[in-house]
Amino acid sequence: MRLVLVRHAKSDWGDAALSDHDRPLNDRGMRDAPAMADRLARTGFRPDVIIASTALRARTTAEAFAAALGTAVSLDHELYGATAAMLWAKAEATGARSVLVVAHDPGMTVLAERLSGDGIGHMPTCAVAAFAWDDDDWDVAGASAPASWTFDSPR
Repeated sequence: MRLVLVRHAKSDWGDAALSDHDRPLNDRGMRDAPAMADRLARTGFRPDVIIASTALRARTTAEAFAAALGTAVSLDHELYGATAAMLWAKAEATGARSVLVVAHDPGMTVLAERLSGDGIGHMPTCAVAAFAWDDDDWDVAGASAPASWTFDSPR
């Protein structure tokens, strides 16, 4: 079983009139999202499911990963501001063997830290943390450390 966590790419804070939910990616985010998606694609990973927050910056990031990985995006408003526990629950609820989640901090960092045994510190924007278990059961995975994990960041 595989779980890949992607924190949304860098967003634009230039328009104070926009709500937090509606902030787009800035120029760096628009470069980083497809670049990181391509790097993940080169590993051979193909998720069964991509789930993403409905926030514009997360949706745009997820679309870049969907294009590179050939998987459609399913949007979930509960991933906006989700806790680590909610992120895990949403991934588990898909029932898929391989899930990519695009969401926000602090939930992403907390979950990545927990799953990596604190091997991953902060998840910067557009960071990709991938976790693999030898079992295909989410209950078993939730109760055990991953067999392996990797971390990649655009910086």
